[in-house]
Amino acid sequence: MLEVENVDAHYGDAQALWNISFKIGEEEIVSLVGSNGAGKTTILKTISGILRPTKGIIKIDGINANHIPPHQIVEMGVVHVPEGRRLFQEMTVLENLEMGGYIGRARRLKEENLKWIFEIFPILRERIYQTAKTLSGGEQQMLAIARGLMSDPKWLLIDELSLGLAPLIVKNIYDIIKEINHSRKTAILIVEQNVHLALKISKRGYIIENGKIIAEGIGTELLNSEMVKKAYLAMG
Repeated sequence: MLEVENVDAHYGDAQALWNISFKIGEEEIVSLVGSNGAGKTTILKTISGILRPTKGIIKIDGINANHIPPHQIVEMGVVHVPEGRRLFQEMTVLENLEMGGYIGRARRLKEENLKWIFEIFPILRERIYQTAKTLSGGEQQMLAIARGLMSDPKWLLIDELSLGLAPLIVKNIYDIIKEINHSRKTAILIVEQNVHLALKISKRGYIIENGKIIAEGIGTELLNSEMVKKAYLAMG
């Protein structure tokens, strides 16, 4: 279980999160949705150890992770795919993937994981020796997710999955996310502005506004709620 309990976070003197609590069980797809600037990326940075909570606890399988460095958090099974891909642009697809499999536990599974990744992302096999900067936006997003998967995570945190991508590409990537969850039993946290897509495939969802969680529930029930329809889907 990955648990966020009553977490506050600050950038200097500016508070960004207020009393955030949620959890991701093993094998779950959970979504954290809200508008731009709501605090979604800050939550991911706090979970992955880039930003330290000023109150509350991050727990990974019951272990307090508040002061564990980011590389050790990856070793514990939590992998963060950042907004904007953050690929090594001058390196090839294969080299980017190999960097994802650098940690000790994943290094032993590198060949097995590469084989599986090329099965679910066949376009990456075709682009294996191209540099990341030559890929399309959709291909770069696939590579960013695949690089994260090379670390063999128990929990995969994906920030702004659909940002800047064409609708058909987004649908394809969401289908792949469902396959990853089904075939590898990887728990996935989707952080999105695209409320409809995220809640549609999630077991549970959380709505965040101005650094506070304002609603939570089963994904489809949230999607059909009047609050979500009016605030995020321009309905009603």
